Amino acid sequence: MNQPPPARGPVATFFVGAWNVVNFARKLFLNVLFFGFLLFLIMFMILLAGISSSSAVKPVIDRTTLVVAPEGRLVEQYSTDPATRALAKLLNDKDAEEIQLRDLVRAIDAAGEDKKIERMMLRVDKLQPTGYASLREVAAALERFRASGKQIVAFGENLGQHQYLLAAQANEVYLDPMGGLLLEGLGRYRQYFRQALQEKLGVDVHVFRVGEFKSAVEPYVLDAASPESKEADLFWMNDVWQRYLGDVAKARKLTPQQLAAGIDTLPEGIAAAGGDLAKFALQQKLVDGLKTREDVENLLIERGVADEDSDTGFRQVTLEGYLAHLDTQRAATLDKRPQIAVVVAEGEITDGEQPAGRIGGESTSALLREARDDEDVKAVVLRVDSPGGGVFASEQIRREVAALKAAGKPVVVSMGDLAASGGYWISMNADRIYADPSTITGSIGIFGMIPTVPRTLEKIGVHTDGVGTTRFAGAFDITRPLDPAVGQVIQSIINKGYADFTGKVADARKKPVEAVDEVARGRVWSGAQAKERGLVDELGGMQAATDYAAQLAKLGGADKYRVRYIEQNASPFAQFMGRMAGSRIGALWLKDSDIARAMLAQRLPEANTQLRFVEEALQDRQGGAPVKALAYCFCGF
Repeated sequence: MNQPPPARGPVATFFVGAWNVVNFARKLFLNVLFFGFLLFLIMFMILLAGISSSSAVKPVIDRTTLVVAPEGRLVEQYSTDPATRALAKLLNDKDAEEIQLRDLVRAIDAAGEDKKIERMMLRVDKLQPTGYASLREVAAALERFRASGKQIVAFGENLGQHQYLLAAQANEVYLDPMGGLLLEGLGRYRQYFRQALQEKLGVDVHVFRVGEFKSAVEPYVLDAASPESKEADLFWMNDVWQRYLGDVAKARKLTPQQLAAGIDTLPEGIAAAGGDLAKFALQQKLVDGLKTREDVENLLIERGVADEDSDTGFRQVTLEGYLAHLDTQRAATLDKRPQIAVVVAEGEITDGEQPAGRIGGESTSALLREARDDEDVKAVVLRVDSPGGGVFASEQIRREVAALKAAGKPVVVSMGDLAASGGYWISMNADRIYADPSTITGSIGIFGMIPTVPRTLEKIGVHTDGVGTTRFAGAFDITRPLDPAVGQVIQSIINKGYADFTGKVADARKKPVEAVDEVARGRVWSGAQAKERGLVDELGGMQAATDYAAQLAKLGGADKYRVRYIEQNASPFAQFMGRMAGSRIGALWLKDSDIARAMLAQRLPEANTQLRFVEEALQDRQGGAPVKALAYCFCGF
């Protein structure tokens, strides 16, 4: 049995109390000193970041070569905050790198008018494009650069056909003698899981849809693509491919027939070239010569200005450095002109608040409301690059588009690579819809899908049983067989969703519902095909959409207004870390400090994880409705 501690006397109590007071004061003093030092350190780093960032922007001098060598995915909008991007770059995380389409086009167009930029060196080996519509916007910018009288020299080591569309726009295209370049055509192949799910695992997938061309659910219920799916896919893919051949042929002064013949006779041609892909590309006139990187750099030294301090040996500015130069110039100007606001809707459409790179029913609606409430905003361009998603979230955004129009602010949609299904839902009420001829759009249709797993559980000896107060209590439990009556309920909901979709399209596009149904039923179209069928108003890119928005708002010429992107703001901490990581001092500290890396890994927001959309959509979130209609298109390359 434990004995209680002996009671302290009055003298001992006094000294113990005095010590506690002193100890508390000591800890308080040290904590104040520590946090004061921490605050000083943070302010010092902010000052250094600001000074270093300002000094890092070097002025562009005469006869400079702009080196355009974008790395990472070509996106409409960054999917991570500035700090995460800066850290990923410092840690050489290639998978996380992104380049915004708007920045790439802006730099090329500015360089075409910049008297200090003499020529361009183009390297696109490490660019990861997402579709042909955005690539054609970049290609158009390169064509404008050439039209200004300036030369583009492209060099590649290994080029895919997406990247080659840009390289082909150069005056001269060089390929490494040990490199490769192949044009192969467009293909779209998916895995089909019916046998694995139903026969191997015992999962029964119940599909509810309207439209024989709504093929998003086919991999779960078939072993191969349906005839309707193949017919629709081949129709729009052939249109996109013929346009690709035409674009490349025009740039390289060839004919589409020559390019197609080179692909059809690929085995014989490569064999005749001794298996040498670079030599084969030269024989096909896809490139102008075979040179190493050093050869090309020496060529640019001869044509430009030698610079011993440059890594390339010639006077140059990188794409990143040139963008920083342009941003510095823009920041120095106080612009009070009326605005055209651009809201980017990129990614899957899901409920609630979503980060950049995804579309949230609430978060994207909030951006559109911000544009509506801002008196300086006179018109809005909604840039859509989305395969769709949830019907409810799509409807929330569509309502905000309608509210903008009701407030007297014109809305013009510019479709990017993909604006299908829910992506079309949020677009249809615009005053005018622009699409690139190679945009993928349409897919006006609705589907729902419920997997049930009682046979799966039986394989391991697990059975489900119980009671309910009505015949439908627990009817949506996936561990139980699906009641045919429940299936009837779900199909009715899907039918209603399709009727809503086509009805809203008919109202927005001023067409009979029957006419909309003929081009709907889940079928996918290219932008050019969609225009022929009245789903798109005009063919053109972002600039054409912006010009028309200015025209609707009666703003006058391009010098009478400015374009402003309305986006979610990064947190103050993320902004600070982004500035610090972007500075030379901060970059060195972060790159060499294991402690800094560990701290940032804990504090910075995590990059978005690409989850399977259907898996996420099928989850019953916090007791929400067990049936959710989806307007989604698994289309693309």
